[in-house]
Amino acid sequence: MELTMRHLLLAVPVLLLPLTSSHAQEEHHHHKHEEASSLSAHEHGSARLNAALDGNRLELELISPAMNLLGFEHAPANAADEAKIASARSQLEQPLALFGLPAAAGCSVSEQQFAGDLLGSAHAGYQRGDEHAHKQEHKHDHDDHEAGGHSDIEAHYQFDCSKPDALQALDLKGLFERFPGMEKIQVQLIGPNGQQGAELTPARAQLPF
Repeated sequence: MELTMRHLLLAVPVLLLPLTSSHAQEEHHHHKHEEASSLSAHEHGSARLNAALDGNRLELELISPAMNLLGFEHAPANAADEAKIASARSQLEQPLALFGLPAAAGCSVSEQQFAGDLLGSAHAGYQRGDEHAHKQEHKHDHDDHEAGGHSDIEAHYQFDCSKPDALQALDLKGLFERFPGMEKIQVQLIGPNGQQGAELTPARAQLPF
């Protein structure tokens, strides 16, 4: 990921848990997804969103139990399960609507990446960095099996925004509406006004930049 998102991921443990001094910097870089996963338990209904706005570039990382997005976490057993996966994948591929980015900001998706074994062929949605993405796919598949059947889905987005001043807030109303299994989202945001965190819900779905 870009340096901005790396800084964001490094900042999150400072807010939520004390850092352990035993980890070297390079080891942290190698295990950043495992460490991020340890910040909170695999809790159905709850998800995490990391956001960073730096100049014209906006980066978002959504980490959610598959249950919130699909309604199940087992391997697809029938056509109905496959249809739910295809529908969720289609929704995740429309981030401008999911995150309430206004048209006035002129944001376009420059990169998007998905990880999670239940998404299957969703990895075709990668726009750049396919080799790295497939390595991550295999790693996450292994992690999900080791986690005793729990399965997470991660979505990473990078946007180029021609008028970032028009980005007044993240609005997750569309995300909550499209995925009703999502009850709360822990948001960590770095923007022009510094770093902030909040728990968003369907009743409070906005966080100003």
